[in-house]
Amino acid sequence: MADVLVAMSGGVDSSVAAALLVDAGHNVTGVTLKLWGGESDSGCCSVSDVDDARWVATALGIDHHVFNLGNEFNEHVVDRYVSDYAAGLNPNPCIECNRHIKFQKLLDRADLLGFDQIATGHHAALVDHEGELFLARGADAAKDQSYVLHMLGQHQLRRLQLPVGHMTKDDVRSIAEERGLVTAAKPDSQDVCFIHSKGGRETFLGDRIPLTPARVVNDVGTEVGSVTSVELITVGQRRGLDVGGNTGRQYVTDIDRTTNTITLGDRAGTLRPSVDVGGLTWAAASIDSGSTVTAQFSAHGTPATGSFTGTDREGTVVWDDPQIAIAPGQSIVFYQGERVLGGGIVR
Repeated sequence: MADVLVAMSGGVDSSVAAALLVDAGHNVTGVTLKLWGGESDSGCCSVSDVDDARWVATALGIDHHVFNLGNEFNEHVVDRYVSDYAAGLNPNPCIECNRHIKFQKLLDRADLLGFDQIATGHHAALVDHEGELFLARGADAAKDQSYVLHMLGQHQLRRLQLPVGHMTKDDVRSIAEERGLVTAAKPDSQDVCFIHSKGGRETFLGDRIPLTPARVVNDVGTEVGSVTSVELITVGQRRGLDVGGNTGRQYVTDIDRTTNTITLGDRAGTLRPSVDVGGLTWAAASIDSGSTVTAQFSAHGTPATGSFTGTDREGTVVWDDPQIAIAPGQSIVFYQGERVLGGGIVR
């Protein structure tokens, strides 16, 4: 049996993960990461979440601690989120939080405290393939979180347990109800933890960087309107553009940050034959240049196939069929069947 440090967010998934580890006979200690100290209504990082995690730990008969990693979270997640938007990118802060905080800083703390493994309540699975460990899709397709964990390598995977990855969300809640855990009916966390729904991204970013107005033109260059913040517009976006004179659905087909011009067109105008990607990381060996790949570019998007040309750090995917444009800064993740091979950041 192992000494396991389980990250307990105060939600039902991590609560049941801790319970299953206790049932399996491991020496379990719970820890809640205090990351964001500002205003939030997403359902995580609040005082009540810490209280819920502590209550569950007490009910399970395990120790519980709180690690304050607010400075690290601001540096690696919040500050990067702001600077990426200022640079015209569309970052995924949950991925950066997993990369730098939950699976780096937490593992560092586990090492300092002498724990063998860490565990979380993520809906993803671990599989052994030819002697190497890989992440795989969780059993519940609607809750699968393999996309946001794609950066994990052998060092992290060999120290990790994912106790609820083989379960559906309904199964998780049933176990929590049977054990009388206070988190059994608690809603899932929503959206980005440091963005308040009242003001959204516009207020959050507007308090930290100057937001730039932009003109909106149609596909023949005629100006049809304007937006207050070019930073908040994404290629492929359809909603949130209050412009007149449109016939049929209009999409953002191009964003020119040098002239602050947004171009609208039909859906065909959003399609691209290829995408460039950098910052690639792999669970084990990288794929060979020229390989056929299956890639996903949003957490629950439809996978697309193509061919990859490049190195272990950067490359280009040429799609079998043109795909909707992927905003620079988004993550693209490569799968082989259910297994996650790795991924990177769209350029």
